Amino acid sequence: MRGGAVDAVVIGSGAGGAPVALTLARAGWRVLVLEKGPAYDQRDFVYDEIRSARRDFFVPAAASEPHVALTPGGEPEKTTDGWTANCVGGGTVHFSGFTYRLHPIDLEQRSRLGAVAGAEVADWPIAWSELEPYYERAEYLIGVSGDAARNPFETFRRPLPLPPLAEHGFAGLLDETCARLGLHSYPTARAILSRPWSGRASCRRKPMCGSYGCETGAKSSALAALITPALITGNCQVRPLSMVHAIETDESGAARAVRYRDPEGREQRVSTAVVVVACSAIETARLLLLSRSKAHPEGLGNQHDQVGRHLMFTGAGAAEVELDRGDPRLQAMDWREPFVNRSLQDYYLLQRDGRPWRKGGTICFMLPHGNPIFRAEQVATAGGRLRWGAALKDALRHHYRQARVLELEVFSEALPLAASRVTLDPTVKDRWGLPVARFLRLQHPQDREVGGLLVDRGLELLRALGGESPVATRRAGQTPWLQAGTCRFGSDPRQSVLDRDCRVHSAPNVFVTDGSFMPSSGGVPNTLTIEANALRVADRIVALGRQQALQSPRRG
Repeated sequence: MRGGAVDAVVIGSGAGGAPVALTLARAGWRVLVLEKGPAYDQRDFVYDEIRSARRDFFVPAAASEPHVALTPGGEPEKTTDGWTANCVGGGTVHFSGFTYRLHPIDLEQRSRLGAVAGAEVADWPIAWSELEPYYERAEYLIGVSGDAARNPFETFRRPLPLPPLAEHGFAGLLDETCARLGLHSYPTARAILSRPWSGRASCRRKPMCGSYGCETGAKSSALAALITPALITGNCQVRPLSMVHAIETDESGAARAVRYRDPEGREQRVSTAVVVVACSAIETARLLLLSRSKAHPEGLGNQHDQVGRHLMFTGAGAAEVELDRGDPRLQAMDWREPFVNRSLQDYYLLQRDGRPWRKGGTICFMLPHGNPIFRAEQVATAGGRLRWGAALKDALRHHYRQARVLELEVFSEALPLAASRVTLDPTVKDRWGLPVARFLRLQHPQDREVGGLLVDRGLELLRALGGESPVATRRAGQTPWLQAGTCRFGSDPRQSVLDRDCRVHSAPNVFVTDGSFMPSSGGVPNTLTIEANALRVADRIVALGRQQALQSPRRG
């Protein structure tokens, strides 16, 4: 495959790129995956907090590959915000495995809830019935554990493929408390194997999970569950450390080749019939804006100044409560299990006067992150004051030996704003000399209001558990990683970048399959939605190929 033309180039190997690579390879296409980051295997994944969570093992350093973040009235700031991961498998290699589905209302917010002043709310150009089967396919393809029947706010056609993971005793305590309050806790769906699946071993239930790669392959990452099977077909090749910087187009606007820098920094070019872009919402917008030509003088697909707009970071909040280990309810618990594994979606659609009012979100319960340095820092600065010396030792002793902490995390809607966008920074360059992505991060007032409301509901539940003085550790913020928008899909080329098949309106053989396509963020992490939609788009690409609507340069 090296040096020759291919049927498809997939740029990015995470949740958006890997499902396409696997589908096309199994259909007999010759697929080249170009990944900017390195290729790791299970032997590289060790429990080293400094390397994995604090340095550039997964995320590039701000000194050499920054993003530039803007806030209203603030100065541009170099940051690692917006990077999920640079490696084969992308952010799924080190994520916590949350695999929530959107709800049907997420696709119909404009028609069902109406316009929101100051936001560009839009319905999706596809129906729920077109997306839902691909959720199911993704869940069975990668291996998802959980119990969907326990969530009364969703309808599944069949059970999840694997039963829930083994749970910490807090799960039962939460279930009892929620039932008493008329709420409906249920086992969180996780891309973590509770039993062996597709030749991969089940989870060993170690506490350092999120932020780390999985040494056994039990985490259903794009690397373990999708890229590896794609390579086995013999039709797919992955080239790591390959920085794509341009998509070449002809006079008609169609893509003809991709240009990239190889691991030695040399310029390379590969001809292709189809280009699939899946670099993450921020980096995909950056690549399209870098890909200027006679047919696309403002950037590929940007003839109506839509590329980069409507950047959304999922709303985020957090709270915690401390329970005394002397509580008889806690003494009988199995302390070894690392997963509480409970979610609550009673507030996913907020009601007023018995009618749907606003989109809400999801509350997820968990134990504190296993990272010891991070936890010690949290204890040292709790309550907004710095502890040191004997006071710090006493606080750490209490935290680890006398108390038991339960945390909750809120995921809430981020309304799309046209001014919240990605552009090319006019001065800052990366280590290849290319303009980096600059993004303006905005948040609609309704997002802050809803996020705060969900945190308040979570605090009420934590009080009902019997804990003393639960505290909100973050109210109505935004995650720096869960991103969507920038290339929304729709039927009007003047208001969107992609059509319903996630094909660039002005480039008939360029598709985008990461979270860029989403017109709304949903009140959940979007990883499973990205994977499901990527499978949907991949099927469409195969169908177009069979119709000879996409000519392969390899075949003439």
